This record gives sequence, structure tokens and C-alpha cells, in this order.
Amino acid sequence: MAQSWGNFFFSLLDYKTEKFVIAKNKKIGVLFRLFQLAVVGYLIGWVFIWKKGYQETEEAIQSSVITKLKGVDFTNSSQFGLQLWGAEDYVIPPQGDRVFFIVTNYLVTPNQRLGFCPESPKVPDGLCNNNSECVEGETVIAGHGVKTGRCLNDTGTCEIQGWCPVEHGRTPTSNILPTTNSTYLKSCRYDKDHHPYCPIFLVGDVINWTGYNFQNLATKGGSIAVGIEWNCDLDKDESQCNPEYSFTRLDSSDKSQSSVTSGYNFRFARYYSDAAGQTYRNLFKVYGIRIDILVNGKAGKFSIIPTAINIGSGLALMGAGVFVCDMILLYMMSKSSFYRETKFEAITKKQSGKHRERKHVRHHGHRRQDGRHKREEKQEIEMQPLTSVSSQPNNNPEKQIQPTSSALKTHSPERKPQATVSFRTEKQTISPVSTLRTPRNQ
Repeated sequence: MAQSWGNFFFSLLDYKTEKFVIAKNKKIGVLFRLFQLAVVGYLIGWVFIWKKGYQETEEAIQSSVITKLKGVDFTNSSQFGLQLWGAEDYVIPPQGDRVFFIVTNYLVTPNQRLGFCPESPKVPDGLCNNNSECVEGETVIAGHGVKTGRCLNDTGTCEIQGWCPVEHGRTPTSNILPTTNSTYLKSCRYDKDHHPYCPIFLVGDVINWTGYNFQNLATKGGSIAVGIEWNCDLDKDESQCNPEYSFTRLDSSDKSQSSVTSGYNFRFARYYSDAAGQTYRNLFKVYGIRIDILVNGKAGKFSIIPTAINIGSGLALMGAGVFVCDMILLYMMSKSSFYRETKFEAITKKQSGKHRERKHVRHHGHRRQDGRHKREEKQEIEMQPLTSVSSQPNNNPEKQIQPTSSALKTHSPERKPQATVSFRTEKQTISPVSTLRTPRNQ
């Protein structure tokens, strides 16, 4: 057990180096090339062209929005008669920021004074059957004042101390005149197709672009978001950096929902003093359209850092392709064992020493062969006088034999066998000498 753990820890010190093996396998080759093409297509098409991965982008857009509304409108009611509404009346606050409110409908309760009056029957906590249900000094929940301890039988509500009379009445109909003209409230200066960068809008068209009808929305109000999207390529001219607008309704518009979750309204009051010095007010409950301007976007410009990072990611994906193909080649194919034996090879110190010894012997053998070749070349050079003499024409064969034998006798006994070997290998050059026979040799 200890030895196995020791072998394991020692194996952690092994170093693995790459060994390149060319596998003549067309299936794996095609798979690897397809993977490379897919990575290159992803890197060029998606990362660099579509997502502009060569750019450094900034998405934290800091913006300042200024809004201004203009226009007048008339209302004619039985209570107040004909009234003119300007932007200072129907826009709250008058100088709009990125969030402002436009009054499209209202309900007024005039001449309210501090006093005692019955609570509105619309308030559940104000309903009563006897005085015990109207605890004195208790505030009416979601009501208009403080209970006095009395239950008024004619209204079935508690008496309260507050601004009287309390608000009453139903939501009035819209003050937008009906029309059969299909172009009503649809002509505008901003046009998505023809004038997409014009910053002047008609309120009616903004509502219509959200998919709702202005006449219905003006009755109970609503919340509209105007989105301004800035996506700018700073590598191009700044004139091509333009906004794109979108319009969305934010409040609940489902008819099945209660009036609390749909529409938009709030209350405000205007205070006056009469001749006796008593204060009174007109309470307004206004319905209208709340406009929220949302600015988003991003800007990008070429930078070497994201470019290098994306290229490095692509090269890493190439390595993943090599890994996948290796797994298939080494573990999933019929000849996987053969490929594994070819690819993986372990080298130890003993094997490396034997390798050096074999290399040394091989080199020594080369040196011996080189020496042998040199000696043979030297012997051929020494035998050249014999061949030159024997090759000369001579009519007297006996005279030709004599210098040859003398030349052989001048050599040392060690070289004599070598001369004999050389003589035998060069049969064609000295054949006249070898065919002669003298009586003495016989």
C-alpha cells in the first residue's frame, strides 16, 4: 500500500512532452477540419462581425433629458362652465424632467372647508350601524378625516372632522371629442420610417404606438415608458450615432383587474380665503398620462485588448477540437490500442543509457567501416603501378611478368595478402598477367 502511494506521488513529478503522430484516418481528419471551420466561422461571423468583439464597449450611459410640452385645450362642465387649460395647468410639474404627468381628465370638489361632515360611503371603514362603530378620535382608514363618535343614519357612515364636503362623484367621461376620422390623433412629426430621428411627438401618437387607444387611456389615465436606445459605433462618423425610440405601457391594462391596479391618478388642492378670512380649497383628483423616459444604450470603439482576448479564445477552442479528436481516435475506434501505443511512450533513465550505448556502438561501427574503406582505397592506389604496367602493350610476355613479380616482392608480408585480394577483385584490368603460366610456377 505504501509503495503504491509512493509510486503515485513520484508519478506527479513526471513531465509529459508532446509527440506528434500523423494518423492516416480520413474520418478523423474530416471531423477535425469541420471543427476548425466551425470555430473560424464562429469567431469571424458571430464574435467579430455580429457582436463586434474587437471593440471596447461602455454601457453605463449617463444622460440628461429635458422635456417641454406645449398646447392648450378647452373643457366645458356644468359646474365650472367653459375653461381653458394651458401647459402650466395640465402638466405637473410645469417644467418636465424625465418623468412628468399630463392631465387628461379630472374630478373637482369645490369649496371645501374644515368642519364636520359624513364620510363617503365608498370608504369601507367609514360605514356604520351605530355610534359604537365610530370610535371618537380614530382615523378613518383610507378615508378623509377623524371619527367624531357619531353614526349618521341618513348616510350610514360615521361623522368625521376634516375638509368638507368630502370628495364624491364618479369618474367623468373623457373630454376628447369622438371622431370617425381615421387620421385623428395619428398625424405626427415623428415617424419611425420617414423621420425616425425627430424628437417632437404628439401625445396621441405616443399612446397609439403602445398599442392602446388614446380615448380609453385618457379616461382613467396610465403610465407610458418612452425608451431611447443609443447604440453607437464610434469607429464610424458621429453623424451615424442616432437614437431609436420605443413605447410601452407600464400600468396594468387588463380589464379583469380592479381600478386600483390600472390607470394613473393623484390629487392636489388649491387654497383660497374668503372675505371673513376663512380658508377653503378646491380639491382636484386628476387622471392622466405619466411619461417615463428611459435612456439606454452602449458605445463601442476598436481596442487591441478585447481583440486579443477573443482571438485567444478562438485558439483555445481549436485546442478543444484536438482534444475531442484525440479522444475519438485513442478510445473509440477499432484500432484505438494501436494508436495509443504509437502516441504514448515512456522513457526511463536506463532506457536512455542503453540508447546512448547503442548510439555509441553504431557510431564506432561507422568509424570502423570508414577505416576499412580508407584502407581499401589505399590498397587500390598502391596497386595502380601494377595495372598500369600490365596494361602496357608488350610483345614479350616473359619480360612483362618479371617487373610484376618484383613489384610483389617489394611489399611487406602484411600487405601481400591485401595485394592479392586487390588483384583478384580487379580481374578485368590485369587479366593478361593472370592467364600466363611459366615453367617455374608449374
